Amino acid sequence: MKSYPARLLLLTLMVVAAPILRAATPADSAQNLQSFVSGNTKFSLDLYRQLKGNGENIFFSPYGISEALGMTYVGARAETEAQMAKALCFSLDQGHLHRAFADLRRQLEVRKRTDSVELDIANMLWPQSGYSLKGDFLSTCTREYGVEIRQLDYVRDIEGSRLSINSWVADRTRNKILDLIPPNVLTSSTRLVLTNAVYFKAAWKEPFDSRQTHTAPFILADSKASSSKFMNRQARFLYTQTPTAQILQIPYKNDGFSMLILLPKTADGLPKLEKLLTANSIHNWRSRLQTNDVNVFLPKFKLTSTFSLPAALKSLGMIDAFGSSADFSGMTGGRILFISEVIHKAFVDVSEAGTEAAAATAVEMNAMAIRPDHSKPPVVQFRADHPFLFLICENSTGAVLFLGRLTDPSKLDQN
Repeated sequence: MKSYPARLLLLTLMVVAAPILRAATPADSAQNLQSFVSGNTKFSLDLYRQLKGNGENIFFSPYGISEALGMTYVGARAETEAQMAKALCFSLDQGHLHRAFADLRRQLEVRKRTDSVELDIANMLWPQSGYSLKGDFLSTCTREYGVEIRQLDYVRDIEGSRLSINSWVADRTRNKILDLIPPNVLTSSTRLVLTNAVYFKAAWKEPFDSRQTHTAPFILADSKASSSKFMNRQARFLYTQTPTAQILQIPYKNDGFSMLILLPKTADGLPKLEKLLTANSIHNWRSRLQTNDVNVFLPKFKLTSTFSLPAALKSLGMIDAFGSSADFSGMTGGRILFISEVIHKAFVDVSEAGTEAAAATAVEMNAMAIRPDHSKPPVVQFRADHPFLFLICENSTGAVLFLGRLTDPSKLDQN
């Protein structure tokens, strides 16, 4: 009977930690967290450049993808580990890195409670019944990230296993991420699926008045016009500008999270702005934000994106993980697994009330065989009626949870 290699599938999973030799001080933890967030912002922008394609609308969760691959990184060794660290912008050693992931998750949980936002980050391991994984790998997942374990039988019931996992993802994302794993991804050689689902829903600090929403032209990069429903509100916002862009921060309720909008000053200016995007530029722009009277026109939109990520990750230097040179012996004790697929799906809904967003990632692995004038500040006009970028961030750390681009409203999800 023909044998098939075992495969491991991970859906946006949470990072796990190796034991740390000494207890980290609060100063250490804060410094490590900031280092991790800076690295993850760099990874967000690196990955964005790989995914942006030829101008289509896109939306994804770099936070979710980073966690998914971070769990995999726990088991990576030798050159596989080095390549993943470079591609994912992991600057900390394994122990401190995973502690920083955990610290960020705790920070997000605090924000969830104090800001009254809906935020759900959930983790599950789905091993093949009877498949052996290292005890320290499993215990760390369970201890650090509250991972639950549910066995499935990929050998005898591929479709039932797929439906079980997709049902869990749908439930944890309030039915915003459906059918994450399509048919023919799982096979009888699948041995483990690790899942994480990220769901976010928050009201604006001050909602837009739906009576002010109106249809108006949206100018595309080629100067052609589409149309969109534009929300409108004039109020005090954090705002700055550069020679090429206007930058606006719209806060969610209680100010723990915000949407940062990067709007080129011309309809065809997005490519030039994209070239300027770095972790440092994002940090510098945020530090220059000042309160201004701003008249905001912002499209109302829904957007779903789905990606297969191996090509993008390979382009970032994560090569060995996808082939026979992979070393994930930290998971199983032997070099018997490699990644064969990484799937990511994300959804966002921006309306007068606020924002709803969700994301999930799947990783499949096979066994081998300018400051304003305050003297008399004018009302700033911020018309997002042409292609722009937007980020959903946690404010105290600057962590980028979601990143997207709106280029053509005519290609959005239908209401």
